[in-house]
Amino acid sequence: MVSDVNKEKLDAAGEKLAKAYGKTVATHVGDLSRERGAMALQRATQKYLGSTQILVNCAGGGVILPFLEHTPETLKATIDRNLWTTIWCSRVFLPEMIAARYGRIINIGADSVRNGLADHAGYNAAKGGMHGLTTGLAREFARDGVTVNTVAPCVVNTEAFVRVKKSDPELAQRFVDAVPLGRAGEVGEVASMVAYLALREAAFVTGQVISVNGGSTML
Repeated sequence: MVSDVNKEKLDAAGEKLAKAYGKTVATHVGDLSRERGAMALQRATQKYLGSTQILVNCAGGGVILPFLEHTPETLKATIDRNLWTTIWCSRVFLPEMIAARYGRIINIGADSVRNGLADHAGYNAAKGGMHGLTTGLAREFARDGVTVNTVAPCVVNTEAFVRVKKSDPELAQRFVDAVPLGRAGEVGEVASMVAYLALREAAFVTGQVISVNGGSTML
């Protein structure tokens, strides 16, 4: 089951996934930054799949601006898309996982929370909240068989980043320059970490923010 606010792009993604993996992919259009949107997704997923044990919170999309150029609207949009979507979806799907004594919640965070990347203060406020939610939920529900982790990528070669490279190549290069490997990550490199955390073999990994970042921050 995949969900988004944009029906056209959602349908295209569902068709692409179905073709690639030979599986039927259900789609749900809704605003997951609202409780009612997350609840509608949970009902649709339960109807289609039954009980849900794996949730990947990857809705997002921040407005990247110098902090004083933000407006109340851009700040709210950034927090809604990245933090409230994670809060509501985790809240509505957790009861099923607790009942099954098994669950995986995997959030898509941001390495910029750790490295203080330029023009990311508003975005980091949202993603930092997600990182904090990760550790809190992981501790609270550890004895219920539910793990909660965050995968934190740096700059990734997505459609959005391609648009940034075209509209503001200097800004895009600043993001890449922060990466010791000298390039943006690829979607598959991030997805592979998500896939691992969804496995039963990852049962002893919880409460972690795991960077997939080309070395842009290091322990």
